[in-house]
Amino acid sequence: MLERLANAVLFQLGWLACVIGGNSLWLLLALAALVIHLRWISSWAAEGRLMLSVVIVGTAVDSVLRYLDVFRFEDAAPLIPLWLMLLWALLATTLRHCLAWSARPWWLASALGAVGGALSYYGGGRLAGVHFPYGEVPTLMVIGVLWAGLFPLLHMMARRLAP
Repeated sequence: MLERLANAVLFQLGWLACVIGGNSLWLLLALAALVIHLRWISSWAAEGRLMLSVVIVGTAVDSVLRYLDVFRFEDAAPLIPLWLMLLWALLATTLRHCLAWSARPWWLASALGAVGGALSYYGGGRLAGVHFPYGEVPTLMVIGVLWAGLFPLLHMMARRLAP
């Protein structure tokens, strides 16, 4: 129980550092959350593959959404910003810990992904100054549908990459 609470707190601290700080020294706080997770809550071997896999999938998904102009950042790079990649790594730390309860049944992960994903993009977008060129409501609806499929997939990755 304490491990899951600590995992949730570390995730939230890292999430805030990323969306408020952007690509600044605030990212050190997010990196610290990852290191603490790997050092005290989990292990490098058990979580490293999952974190890398989730970062690759998340970077691909969000970079495609960026390319399609679903959301727009201040920089003009082809990939998503580093702070958003770190958010994907932070999310990976929750899949076997504080959000493990949401893995099964699959529809629970799907429902949580739809609601939680859209709310996270909404809040993160507001705090980080991300623009939604197609409008907030249509964008969040698309993100909700996308995350309804993506979150169960991430949980499946967590199970398949388990030690």
